Amino acid sequence: MRPALLFSVFVVASCGLAYELIAAALSSYVLGDSITQFSTVIGTYLFAMGVGSWLSKFIDRGLTARFVQIELMVGVVGGFSAVILFMVFAHLTGPFRFVLYGLVFLTGVLVGLEIPLIMRILKSEVEFKDLVAQVLSFDYLGALAVSILFPVILAPHLGLMRTSLLFGLMNVIVALWAMKLFRENLRGARLLRTQGVVALLALLGGFVFADKLTALAEEGIYADQILYAESTPYQRIVLTRWRDDIRLFLNGNLQFSSRDEYRYHEALVHPALATLPGARHVLILGGGDGLAAREVLKYPNIESITLVDLDARMTTMFRTNHLLNGLNQGSLSSPKLKIVNQDALVWLEQNPDVFDLALIDFPDPSNYSLGKLYSSAFYRLLEKHLSDRGLLVIQATSPFYARKSYWCIVNTLEDAGLKASPYHAYVPSFGEWGYIIGSRNAYAPPQKFSVPVRYLTPDTMKTMFDFPADMSRVDAEVNRLNNQVLVRYFEEEWRRVMK
Repeated sequence: MRPALLFSVFVVASCGLAYELIAAALSSYVLGDSITQFSTVIGTYLFAMGVGSWLSKFIDRGLTARFVQIELMVGVVGGFSAVILFMVFAHLTGPFRFVLYGLVFLTGVLVGLEIPLIMRILKSEVEFKDLVAQVLSFDYLGALAVSILFPVILAPHLGLMRTSLLFGLMNVIVALWAMKLFRENLRGARLLRTQGVVALLALLGGFVFADKLTALAEEGIYADQILYAESTPYQRIVLTRWRDDIRLFLNGNLQFSSRDEYRYHEALVHPALATLPGARHVLILGGGDGLAAREVLKYPNIESITLVDLDARMTTMFRTNHLLNGLNQGSLSSPKLKIVNQDALVWLEQNPDVFDLALIDFPDPSNYSLGKLYSSAFYRLLEKHLSDRGLLVIQATSPFYARKSYWCIVNTLEDAGLKASPYHAYVPSFGEWGYIIGSRNAYAPPQKFSVPVRYLTPDTMKTMFDFPADMSRVDAEVNRLNNQVLVRYFEEEWRRVMK
């Protein structure tokens, strides 16, 4: 009996940490600012566990029955937590934080009750010092197992919803197992078994139909028809369509609309590349959709393009899907292009190649893993990969909606020792959007374009480098790896826009 209960401790600890990680990951996914979300969720959860441990002293009778009931409650509440949070965010955005911290607190209280009850159940069989050592050892081992499995296997392959339901099932199985172990002196066994079977069937049903539940939640988030949705190890990819407009969302953030993406990508590529008639080798960091590569391939003098994008699923999808490679005109299948699926910072550190143009087309700095790619250390490293007259171009969020963030990136590029030439373009799906050209020498805009373009003209170029008063330069700190101030600026500014 003792080994079985100690194994239950391992499972219970695994489930408890899993619910904590799921809540923190999901809140950072929908609210951004991963450090704040993980910090507040973990703090609330640990406090709630303390409350649960304190409350356990008021349970005097029927310890085994109470343990079974608590396991069933943890399984149902924790197991359905991701489902509830996704649905609330999709259909009732206002109370999301209230529901989030309510669920975290309730789950933490229930988990806090578990270990004290197990210790009290085992105290007649094990000496106290051995009891504490064994229970806590299995508790910490369970936490270690989940902390490794969650980011490597569970979240990327099962998704947050199925992962929470899986651990809910594990809690219910522990409860049913405990009923079997203590069946001889378990009060209300028939009612508990009924409750256990109902909880088991509900969680199994949720696990089987998790894809439909996810689709139902996302239909409330995205106004248009969802063509495709997938969770990769790095992000949630969603493609939508309304009439002839195809839109790509990564982690809920719009990346392009097929109706006007040509404006964005022409502005990203041609102001720099049109001034480099001798350019041969181009580096694209990000841009896994192949749309920037499509613009680069218009120049016959380009001999090679290296595209570095972390997510292999993105580049595969935009290379093989007929609808998507129609948008990028098959650029990802060009013999001139080489795809590397690796972290851009790691790749730059390991690779010695030099390029005439580097296009940095990362998602906006909405979290710290992206913020490092907008840091002065990153730009210094990137500068070493530019040829003598080479240029780099950065997509740098909106100078209108996120003015301080934009000028923070300008300051950061200048801090890295490069001359910054800021400019902006109007993209209807985004509004005014900002870019920065980085160079060692003075930059002059092109007087003409030798390749076909739909948006840019020499006259348009003149206005792009002129900033009106409401987008003009403001004071901002340099974004460094040790402060990531850009992420804070970005979160504060876009939160105001979304209100």
